[in-house]
Amino acid sequence: MSLSSDVAMVRAPGQRRAPRLRPAHSLVVTPAVVAHRGASGYRPEHTLEAYRTAIRMGVDDIELDLVCTADGVLLARHDVELSLTTDVADHREYADRHRTLTIDGVEQRGWFVTDFTHAEVKRLTARERRPAARPHSAAHDGRYGVPTLNEVLAMVEAESVRRGRMVGVMLELKHASWFDSIGLGLAEPLLRDLARHGVDHARSRVSVMSFEPTILRTLAGCAKVPLIQLLDAGSVPADFVAANDPRTYADLVTPAGLAWIERYADGLGVHVDLVLARTPGGMLGEPTSLVRDAHAEWLTVHTWTLRAENATLPVDLRIGADPHTHGDLPGLARRLLDAGVDGLITDHPDLVFPALSERT
Repeated sequence: MSLSSDVAMVRAPGQRRAPRLRPAHSLVVTPAVVAHRGASGYRPEHTLEAYRTAIRMGVDDIELDLVCTADGVLLARHDVELSLTTDVADHREYADRHRTLTIDGVEQRGWFVTDFTHAEVKRLTARERRPAARPHSAAHDGRYGVPTLNEVLAMVEAESVRRGRMVGVMLELKHASWFDSIGLGLAEPLLRDLARHGVDHARSRVSVMSFEPTILRTLAGCAKVPLIQLLDAGSVPADFVAANDPRTYADLVTPAGLAWIERYADGLGVHVDLVLARTPGGMLGEPTSLVRDAHAEWLTVHTWTLRAENATLPVDLRIGADPHTHGDLPGLARRLLDAGVDGLITDHPDLVFPALSERT
């Protein structure tokens, strides 16, 4: 996520911002549109083409998840298991690496990035995660490779120069405590790649996110980019489980929890349901106090993930009965903007822009 220049200041650990007038709505002048895994509604996720497609659409930022190879290279992938979004299962030379692994308490079976070197992953090509819902994206299966963070940062720099505007990058560290437990910590390769591209500073338009507070608290002492605490609905941070910490995400969205987050982070990335609670019937409810409470701590709020397909939308925003048909995604974006969010993280940036343009 990119934070607007007037709120992207990074503090030393424990340092508070100077008092300012509390805003009535968003903390930023213009809320950001962020491409989730690139324009993943149109191209296979986490490919350079998905990111470029989003940048052509005019997004403020691209969002990418990071996992680590056996030789310590950060890749743009959401899953540690590779078969959901690559052709790894078609490579006979890797058949013997198919195994079962437990990650953050969840048993999975497949091919895992930690069993592959960077060079071996570069032999794979990307596939659409949801081919039934997105056949137009699945038509691009096999055309694009799996990029490294280094390659994405280089592409963003080139696209920013080409288009005469800075494109932001939101980096999500996946399964940070689990990677630490197997000796493949994410902090060191992250800082290495940020330094390599000269973007480890507060105005670089790069920010780092995680669902796990521990890695963000570690980075607060050494990284200079804004840090974003991700919050889910109805679950527990994996690092808290590992440390026998009884707190849940529900504890972190309280005023006391947000005050604790403010000590190390600059913003939040939250599930849509934490901003607009669903009714028992699955319809869109009224805004919660989360945005107001977060803004009281001068934490920005981005919300995820806005997808156009009916199956992902509240009941009252669906159009027709087909779960794969696009519903009223602009309507959801309008309601979130009305609730005062500072950014919208979406698979379909082009469908979100109209809601934003109505407000300018």
